[in-house]
Amino acid sequence: MRLNGKTFLVTGAAGGMGQATVKRFLEEGANVVGLDIEMTSLPEQNETFLPVKCNITNEAEIVAAAEHAYEMFNKIDGLVNIAGIAQKSTSVVELSLSDWERLMAINSTSLFLTTKTIIPYLKNQNGVIVNVASISAVRPRPGLSAYIASKGAAVAFSQALAIELAADQIRVNVIHPGPSDTKMLGQFTGDGADVEQMKDTVFKNSVPLGELIQPIDIANAAVYLCSDEARMITGEILHVDGGRGL
Repeated sequence: MRLNGKTFLVTGAAGGMGQATVKRFLEEGANVVGLDIEMTSLPEQNETFLPVKCNITNEAEIVAAAEHAYEMFNKIDGLVNIAGIAQKSTSVVELSLSDWERLMAINSTSLFLTTKTIIPYLKNQNGVIVNVASISAVRPRPGLSAYIASKGAAVAFSQALAIELAADQIRVNVIHPGPSDTKMLGQFTGDGADVEQMKDTVFKNSVPLGELIQPIDIANAAVYLCSDEARMITGEILHVDGGRGL
């Protein structure tokens, strides 16, 4: 019960990594507030879990979600930002401004909005923020320029927060997943691609350990970074990538 009695907000809670993280945090004794725009994949509300429909690019909705969380659990100890979108493989000259801006809004600007909202709840109580970025930020591949830029921004922002918030006893860290066995993986491919075939011929082969990363791998990393076992870790990037970043 490494998170016993603590309360965490998890964005993207209905996705593959989000669902796994919610489940692991609940198993470790945490109260969890699951934020997503899609609610059908989330558990029903109970004494330890609060599902909240929330657009993470809308500041007012984020503020309302945090207030709702505090009203139910009387405290907030941390934030895990998992929500994100993929970029269909597209050359930079064919990438539209609207697609660029959407990727930046969801993958980067949302981190600013959620952390700005949650920081006052976390001050001076050993609060923690974990932002899920991507190994592509350090090992890019063609056709993903906007996605990679958005995840690079997430890393830089997280490390800037880590040094700024250290005085308030708030830790901030990043998880870099490698190619992961989630629905999102297929969204990186171009039109007409055989996603299942590419899992074996492209994505799995890019991982030195020879397997796709599973959502539980990310969930376990988030549990560790949010636990007291990681109390002196801040500003760090944890690669959960099977060696893809080497």
